[in-house]
Amino acid sequence: MFSKTAEYGIKAMLYVARKSKGDARAGVKEIAAAIDAPMPFTAKILQELSRMDLIRSLKGPNGGFYLEGRDFRISIGRIVQALDGDKLFTGCALGLSECSASRPCPLHHEFVKIRQDISDTLNRSRIGDCSAALEQELTFLKH
Repeated sequence: MFSKTAEYGIKAMLYVARKSKGDARAGVKEIAAAIDAPMPFTAKILQELSRMDLIRSLKGPNGGFYLEGRDFRISIGRIVQALDGDKLFTGCALGLSECSASRPCPLHHEFVKIRQDISDTLNRSRIGDCSAALEQELTFLKH
């Protein structure tokens, strides 16, 4: 459903959120290993998330990536939009470059509600809530 960039970005944010609750910071290598992602790709994603002010970073021997209090309220939807743009929320179901209510693809009208439901769900889902569910083992990221 998500691009690999968004998938790894969400997983990285969740991993960093769990580490940040204990006032710890995580390095790129640690994050990449934890989310089963290539290290250079993870570094690029983390750099973009940092540039978009969605994750914090500190350089130096005690440095790494971390979240602050307000960051736990960031929605999954905001992460997806920061990394992938709004294509998931507005794009054509069949990938047509021109698809609208006045010139719809065969699936346009059916997907209007689906896209809105996806947008609503992802914008309601917060990093802090998802992280808490992981800590309580109500959800999981690895088998």
